[in-house]
Amino acid sequence: MVSLDDIKREALELLPAVDDGKELDEKEIALISLAVRASPAVLDMEGARTFAGKALGAGASFEEIQETLVLISGLGVHTLMEGSRMLTDLLQERGSDILNVPLDGAREKLWSNYVGDDPFWDVMEKEVPGFLEALVRLSPEGFAAFFEYCSVPWKTAALRARTKELISLAVDSSPAHRFVPGARLHIMNAIKLGVGRGAILQTLEIAANAPLHEGVQRHVQ
Repeated sequence: MVSLDDIKREALELLPAVDDGKELDEKEIALISLAVRASPAVLDMEGARTFAGKALGAGASFEEIQETLVLISGLGVHTLMEGSRMLTDLLQERGSDILNVPLDGAREKLWSNYVGDDPFWDVMEKEVPGFLEALVRLSPEGFAAFFEYCSVPWKTAALRARTKELISLAVDSSPAHRFVPGARLHIMNAIKLGVGRGAILQTLEIAANAPLHEGVQRHVQ
């Protein structure tokens, strides 16, 4: 079982050469706190409302808050990442050659359009090996949808890139989720964007203090 201490150890292994840098500002703290509480793994909507209010009070726009919600709604891609690899393993155990046959024309075009030779995807391949190939082979529609949906917060660009990476790190590191490949990926991305050791460790502390899944109940009148 992955513990919060395991995630912190993974982070510290990536941080020895990283300067302390600036601490999170009030708006970033509120947005990151909102994100972990509104995430599908927590759904503490009262807490989310509290921190959305704090974010507005700290100068966040409604566009920034909405983009935070869209960003964290993509948490379900981890089901695709782990599930697609699991399914191809099962199929191969049963004699399928799904990973050995050449991609057909439609899949080749999708791969070229979305992945190509962009080195960004090399990092994902290192953290979640075989995911993209498994997904394009199992579900071309799911492959295209993965890229289209996950790109929305980067197209609207209300939040700074560093804030998006820290939000993603927090959600991946929360007690109810603990997805280490994603946490490592977002730490590395944050470092490349100039985020310091202090802000990354602050983000992990915010994540560690998130409640477990609260649940939502609505009464229909």
